[in-house]
Amino acid sequence: MRYNRYTDHTVNQLTVHLVWVTKYRYPVLTGDIQLRTRELVRQICDAEDVRILKGVIAKDHIHIHVSRPPSLNESELVRKLKGRSARKLLLEYPQLKKRYWGGHLWAIGYGAWSTGVVSQDLINEYLEHHRQQSNENDDETFILE
Repeated sequence: MRYNRYTDHTVNQLTVHLVWVTKYRYPVLTGDIQLRTRELVRQICDAEDVRILKGVIAKDHIHIHVSRPPSLNESELVRKLKGRSARKLLLEYPQLKKRYWGGHLWAIGYGAWSTGVVSQDLINEYLEHHRQQSNENDDETFILE
């Protein structure tokens, strides 16, 4: 279930699907490491006021669908998730430190897809409705196309 987020001056529903992978796609997220990764991701999201809507930690990548506050953009969120989790995991699990001796657990980059309840067609229909209404009322209309 999706809920609006309310602050003093805004109402929003900013959701995004994020994906990032381990370096070289090594399947290292198993057993205790997988459980600890889940715990770390939850802690980081709680600290950043990010709600996890759904998520999966596979052996070599993470999918997470989150609702974020407007003050936190996707790139900053992913930077915090990848950076903090990598640092903790590499400190706590020596076998990871051996495999990733350079200190980089996650591959460079990530995937991000915005999600929401409003489609492009619905927005276009809404804008067209307002254009027609303003034309009927002979108001001055500024069309941005």
